Amino acid sequence: MTLFKRKEKATGEILAGGESAIANKEVEGLSQGQIVRRRFFRHRAAVGALVVLTSLILFVMTALETKIGPIRIPGWWKWTTEDIPALRFEDCPGGTTGCPTLSLKPGAGFGFGTHPFGQDDIGRDYFALVMNGARRSLMIMFVIGAVAGFIGVVVGSLAGFYGKMVDASLMRLVDFIQTVPAIIIAAVIGKAVGKVGPLYLALFLGILGWTGLARLVRAQFLSLREMEFVDAARVAGASNIRIAFKHILPNAVGQIIVAVTLIMAGAILTETALSYLGFGVVAPDVSLGLLISQYESSFTTRPWLFWWPGLFIISIALCVNFIGDGLRDAFDPRQRRRITKKDRLQAKLHTKAGA
Repeated sequence: MTLFKRKEKATGEILAGGESAIANKEVEGLSQGQIVRRRFFRHRAAVGALVVLTSLILFVMTALETKIGPIRIPGWWKWTTEDIPALRFEDCPGGTTGCPTLSLKPGAGFGFGTHPFGQDDIGRDYFALVMNGARRSLMIMFVIGAVAGFIGVVVGSLAGFYGKMVDASLMRLVDFIQTVPAIIIAAVIGKAVGKVGPLYLALFLGILGWTGLARLVRAQFLSLREMEFVDAARVAGASNIRIAFKHILPNAVGQIIVAVTLIMAGAILTETALSYLGFGVVAPDVSLGLLISQYESSFTTRPWLFWWPGLFIISIALCVNFIGDGLRDAFDPRQRRRITKKDRLQAKLHTKAGA
């Protein structure tokens, strides 16, 4: 075999079998948290989505006045949802009123104007309404994710760790909840508690949405409870609760986080659908889905009343989904690493150095 062929063979072996070796070299000496963080920040779509979602939350939460008990934190936007200024009609197309003043045209410069998202039927600033609706929708999304995540983790952990009758009983409960169409239950719950407030609606929807996560956690526990470190913890005298939540649960946290992000992405879409159908958030409260429902008759004449709530809904749902994809790739050690040109060059240099 010639020298050239030997080098090509060695390079091929490094690239074919050394994919894991290159990755292991990069994470050598790092903790599990550092490895996950490094993998996540290499996922460009997830990092971009995280930046966009964080900026969106800060933008929404600081725009209007925030009330926390007796404490009032003023916002930077001049209008509130209670203000009713005069309807704007100048420069509006087709004789409409309340058109947006936001300027994004090339050459004209960027400008917010007096009412960047326009005005509603009675003259209220639509930017303030959308910010308030986005606040409610984000709150509902996070509450549903927290409640469903907590219940799903507890039920799945108990079922997977104890097994036998405990597992059978809890899984039959999961089966019963999953046999009833979720949208029907959500509509009934929304109709019953929607008038009480968005927080109660989110709590009840969270109680409804934990079944898929419970099955996932149960499967993880059934697999992990047979590992050697669990037997070692038992020999050391650890209690069942400590073994379940101190030793087994941290090893399943990656899958749990990814599942919770998917629940949150579905939660904001569920709230939007319910509010649009009249079974979710109701006036005087505001949500993005309720805004779309209230102004559906104005779609042909004033479409901007649909653009802005719809844009926020799509943006939030996409960002959460992209973040979930990045977390899945970061926590899953079986994800294949793409060999870059830099890695190929390093492999060839390594081959030349060893020749």
